[in-house]
Amino acid sequence: MDLEAARIAMIDSQVRVNDVTDRRLISAMIAVPREVFVPAAKRASAYADIAVETRPGRWMAAARDFSKLLNIAAVRPEDRVLDIAPGTGYSSAVLARLAASVVALEDDEAGAKQLRDGLDAAHAPGVEVVTGPLRVGFPSKGPFDVIIVNGAIEEVPAAWLAQLAEGGRLAVPVAEGGVRRARIYTASGGKTAWRTPFDTPFPALPGFEKAVEFRL
Repeated sequence: MDLEAARIAMIDSQVRVNDVTDRRLISAMIAVPREVFVPAAKRASAYADIAVETRPGRWMAAARDFSKLLNIAAVRPEDRVLDIAPGTGYSSAVLARLAASVVALEDDEAGAKQLRDGLDAAHAPGVEVVTGPLRVGFPSKGPFDVIIVNGAIEEVPAAWLAQLAEGGRLAVPVAEGGVRRARIYTASGGKTAWRTPFDTPFPALPGFEKAVEFRL
């Protein structure tokens, strides 16, 4: 299999045709080898139009959904980025080609090791791997110009919004009444506003379900 040709075909059939116009993002996705971020038994699926589970609760999103999420985040060369739940690190490797710095947050040391191993296999330097509760973010490294979340959640933690710099963007898939939509938050003047540009079948990120309310 010609993997470089597969990457270009992926861009042409899954990315460009879905209103992704950021040329820097497209170039980064062509340069980063998706196949090294999935288990060996699943590498034939690396360029298919599907999400691939890399470990329990972590997914490499389909190229369409991933690229549209980053496209709306509009990552700039000077930006500081927090990448939440990147799993084996594909998202972090792409972001490292777009931003000034990337902090990749996983919730335990086993996940962090898998993340480092993925980045090493792809020869993707420039990512700082940290561990901690995902819903807390990583305030000691903030504020961030961009926060990316690699999975659909039901509730957006206030801690993430508090870590956005002025003009900062949080790009996150949100599950709303059975429908999953990409949501982009923008911070301005100490407040945040959001919009939902498109629907997206991002897999769920465990641990962010709404609490069940009991009523008499």
